[in-house]
Amino acid sequence: MQEPKVSQRDQFVSKIGFILAAAGSAVGLGNIWRFPYLAGKNGGGAFVLFYLSCVIVLGFGLMLAEFIIGRHTQLSSVDAFKKLDKRFTFVGGMGVLAAFIIMGYYPVVGGWSVAYIFKTLFGELSTDAAVMGGAFDSLIEGMFSPIFWTAIYMIANIVIVVKGISTGIERASKVMLPTLFGLLIILVIRSLTLPNAAEGLRYLFVPDFSKLTGDVMMAALGQAFFSLSLGMGCMITYASYLSKKENLVENATIVPILDTLVALLAGVVIIPATVSFGFDLDSGPGLVFVTVPAIFATMGPIIGRIFGFIFFFMIAIAALTSSLSLLEVVVSYLIDNRGWDRKKAVTITSIILFIICIASSLSMGIWKDKKLMDMNIFDLLDWFANNVLLPLGGIFITLFVGWFWDKDKVKAEVTNDGSIKFTLFNVWIFLCRFIIPIIILLVLLRGIGLI
Repeated sequence: MQEPKVSQRDQFVSKIGFILAAAGSAVGLGNIWRFPYLAGKNGGGAFVLFYLSCVIVLGFGLMLAEFIIGRHTQLSSVDAFKKLDKRFTFVGGMGVLAAFIIMGYYPVVGGWSVAYIFKTLFGELSTDAAVMGGAFDSLIEGMFSPIFWTAIYMIANIVIVVKGISTGIERASKVMLPTLFGLLIILVIRSLTLPNAAEGLRYLFVPDFSKLTGDVMMAALGQAFFSLSLGMGCMITYASYLSKKENLVENATIVPILDTLVALLAGVVIIPATVSFGFDLDSGPGLVFVTVPAIFATMGPIIGRIFGFIFFFMIAIAALTSSLSLLEVVVSYLIDNRGWDRKKAVTITSIILFIICIASSLSMGIWKDKKLMDMNIFDLLDWFANNVLLPLGGIFITLFVGWFWDKDKVKAEVTNDGSIKFTLFNVWIFLCRFIIPIIILLVLLRGIGLI
């Protein structure tokens, strides 16, 4: 019954297009600000080493599971599970819900990054972190300004996603990801030429195992999971647009590597610069919107503007590559499951999401006293999606592949009916059955405050 949908389905036209789109989905604000902040807060090298270990096991294992489900069914997450095993349809539903909820606040942050591009160009940087902190607070607590920038950011998403996979997301990814890496390299070179940059590099990459505490390991584990866009159906949806000839094992290796490389390069940009100018590494979201702009301001009015513009343009690209995949998850569901055409799905979804984004933005300002579970709208959406829905989705996806899907069918899909060798297949199945669900369960329990 599903064959007509499969035959009419858009596809990525090149391997590099899919890899860049999937890597773009994984690469987001968490790579640029959250990784350097967590590395700075949690002892540097010891955190980074454990983080890399988690990416190898969790990133490759779960990503491959999602790729297999999507490519095998050629359907978005809800219909994919409905086709494979109706008992697990709710897993796909959780993924769509998670993507929808995240897009109810993520464009607000994307809008901040767009606003800072113009703030930088107009010379609104200060060497005083307190002044920059006041400017940031003024932006996010405002009524009209953050909503305006959110609208600009949402329009960029709409323009790309409405064009579809091959002419929209794939083409955009082929431009944005290389641009992102190019901008990162420019900033890395600048950061490494600063005084005392070597001290920052040592902190980032030389492990001090005395700092590898349980809290540090859990922080690294959570970052490895959340930074790869897993558990929400993004990778299932993107893989559903893949041809049957693609090497899924290779793709599931390359995408986490690219995602991790962006995080490490962002660390090399931010940590040596922060150490060099004597700023505080433990400054949370303010590291990007307060501390880093203050660092650029110390470089002088012209050089500071140039590198500030490059940095925030890079932030906007990273945010956009992630939100494209989130919007596509919802749009793909409406196309596959509800029979909507792409234009209608993108338009109606974006209008609803923009309304939610307005509420999220206002909850940082005039509605900040309106709280549920002691959280405003923005924080509540973030907590529920990232700490509940995503870990649950990841657990059920790996359990399904490891225990409920016929092992021979899984092997046939991952090896392209035996034409591709995957010598670690049994090891990977073991990880899906036991190790990865336990790892993600720890992330879930930590997220909801039980450990």
